[in-house]
Amino acid sequence: MTDFNSKEYLGKVDAWWRAANYISAAQMYLKDNPLLKRDVVENDLKAHPIGHWGTVPGQNFIYAHLNRAINKYDADIFYIEGPGHGGQVMVSNSYLDGSYTELNPNIPQTEEGFKQLCKIFSFPGGIASHAAPETPGSIHEGGELGYALSHAAGAILDNPDTIAATVIGDGEAETGPLMAGWLANTFINPVNDGAVLPILYLNGGKIHNPTILERKTDEELELFFKGLGWNPIFADVTAVSEDFDVSHKLFAEKLDQAIEEIKAIQTEARKGSAEEATQPTWPVLVARIPKGWTGPESWEGTPIAGGWRAHQVPIPVDAHHMEHVDALLDWLKAYRPEELFDDRGRLVPEIAEIAPAGDKRMAMNPITNAGVIKAMNTADWKKHAFDIETPGAIMAQDMIEFGKYSADLVEANPDNFRIFGPDETKSNRLQEVFKKTNRQWMGRRDASYDEWIAPAGRVIDSQLSEHQAEGLLEGYVLTGRHGFFASYESFLRVVDTMITQHFKWLRKSKTHTTWRKNYPALNLIATSTVFQQDHNGYTHQDPGILTHLSEKTPEFIREYLPADANSLLAVADKAFKDEDVINLIVTSKHPRPQFYSTEEAAELVEKGYKVIDWASTVSKNEEPDVVFAAAGTEPNLEVLAGISILHQAFPELKIRFVNVVDILKLRHPDVDPRGLSDEEFDKVFTTDKPVIFGFHGYENMIRDIFFARHNHNLRVHGYRENGDITTPFDMRVMSELDRFHIAQDAADAVYGVEAKAFKDEMSEKVTYHKEYIREHGDDIPEVQEWKWENINH
Repeated sequence: MTDFNSKEYLGKVDAWWRAANYISAAQMYLKDNPLLKRDVVENDLKAHPIGHWGTVPGQNFIYAHLNRAINKYDADIFYIEGPGHGGQVMVSNSYLDGSYTELNPNIPQTEEGFKQLCKIFSFPGGIASHAAPETPGSIHEGGELGYALSHAAGAILDNPDTIAATVIGDGEAETGPLMAGWLANTFINPVNDGAVLPILYLNGGKIHNPTILERKTDEELELFFKGLGWNPIFADVTAVSEDFDVSHKLFAEKLDQAIEEIKAIQTEARKGSAEEATQPTWPVLVARIPKGWTGPESWEGTPIAGGWRAHQVPIPVDAHHMEHVDALLDWLKAYRPEELFDDRGRLVPEIAEIAPAGDKRMAMNPITNAGVIKAMNTADWKKHAFDIETPGAIMAQDMIEFGKYSADLVEANPDNFRIFGPDETKSNRLQEVFKKTNRQWMGRRDASYDEWIAPAGRVIDSQLSEHQAEGLLEGYVLTGRHGFFASYESFLRVVDTMITQHFKWLRKSKTHTTWRKNYPALNLIATSTVFQQDHNGYTHQDPGILTHLSEKTPEFIREYLPADANSLLAVADKAFKDEDVINLIVTSKHPRPQFYSTEEAAELVEKGYKVIDWASTVSKNEEPDVVFAAAGTEPNLEVLAGISILHQAFPELKIRFVNVVDILKLRHPDVDPRGLSDEEFDKVFTTDKPVIFGFHGYENMIRDIFFARHNHNLRVHGYRENGDITTPFDMRVMSELDRFHIAQDAADAVYGVEAKAFKDEMSEKVTYHKEYIREHGDDIPEVQEWKWENINH
């Protein structure tokens, strides 16, 4: 039986570590002659070595020991590289265990393959200098710091046998989102979920400063972690870093302690049910490992290893500056590559044999490539749809109906669907979900006061952190499961950079790899929207997430603006079936008239838009005098109301009304492959008639859509950055998205000065509205009591 803690075995771990360090350093500097079989010449070196050395040797050390732990405990472990850079860690180790070559046969485990591996690192046409989609074993993009723990926790939910070994750089540890991530232990159920093993890698330096946590004592850190419900295990490798044998022995013992604590927690908890589980004290490994360890100790009398100067490229050697090439060679040769690689450039067998086998290799763990995907059962949305006989006659709250559908989804997908949010599930009117599930919460509970809080549940929303909720969802879908994140619309802006990174992940997965599976869609539900934030004020009024995402590569972005419950349900059914996209769904939680039948809703989602016959006074083939369009709940309501006012005043006016749900489908096909052809667009919007467009977001987004079209006779009514605490209708008046301004604008567009009396009447209505709300604090009766009346006789 193998003794995984013996001096002999740890010697092989040391050799693996040296090999990974050698490859990692060579990748930064070399583009040829990777085994140094001949003298290094100018063409062997990169013109501009790019990379981040500082965290690399410590991460390679941790990675090698995790391999040992996988073998010792037959453990299911994968690696999250929290430090923002040092991407060659995962590349080097996956190359050593054969994973990289299996996924990229053009990089064989030969001297030529080794050469290619060096050349492509951080090189034009090559691979990134941080963990990225093209990095085997990665689900975590290293381009933005703070989300390692959130991604890890999302990944291990409903994966009970998995440990997410999550390395946290001490620079990343200073970010707000990472600090929020420590509270993820409140939501991990030791029966149904796996475990996160945080490895806080205290290396002493950021880019140009010391790090806060590294300068704290073990006693201070122990108080910090114990207060947050973690059990810190300290591995001070820095203190023994000059003796590699002692360093390996120490870290092996501490890592074993952490793994055994996790297994003990799970074994004990799994004697009972998930519903009976209590919050355990999970281990956190606090590893003090020098930054830049094994690299150059100093340069021209200035220390490098052990602090921020080791962060990037530690010594100034490149193809155009070879005067110090001997220093580079001394560094590389210190790893004794002749002991590690055979003449063909392959890791020698006695070292290679300690790699975990098959899918046990962290780079090949199925979880890191969309997991074992289980298709989502999207249930029957039409079960919750309204039977619409008279448009607008039924009043309902769209999100309550969506909540009923979500409850069905929870029931139909008991182990691969979850709902995430920042303490807003009930506020967003999703409480129907709680008839089928609870919030998952492992902390202390107050049965006399708490609502729907239990150790096991399919909703995680009990932490007021958009970063945590978004990160959990991302980790969950990147490992092959399904869900959505519901938030107040304006506060999706808090995580728009996270959403951007997820978009970049999807895009690079498709453009830079051939082996990545498809990912379930990332679904974002935006409610408490800009035109209804009457009680929270200006801070809660920002629809800019629509504009932000619309600027991304169109193949990966969908933006839906359903106008009522049936449209929302039809959108959701499509969104949950999607893959490799981000779905943004903007909807309403307040009482609204219900307009569209199930058939109309299905067509709206399929086509992206629909000409609404019952709100038009022309046939499909007849040319209108004016085209009205609406995208969004309140725009739909106000445009229809504006049409009714205008029709009463000008019954002869030929009107076409278009409801738009999939707003990005209106873009030109030169911009968006899904976009409408010019022929179809012109058929709907004409080439020259006035288009009055009510839009939920910033107006320039619609102007951009029409810019490439024939018809520039466009008047947009959207959000105009004039918010305040006021009435719901006044929110629309402030942006001129109200029925009176819309009707006025349409009359001006068609009749000009001939409509002066009508336009004056509309201005008087707005003045009356302003005076009324300041007197009564409520919207005028004709707005509150308005009902749609058929205009198409």
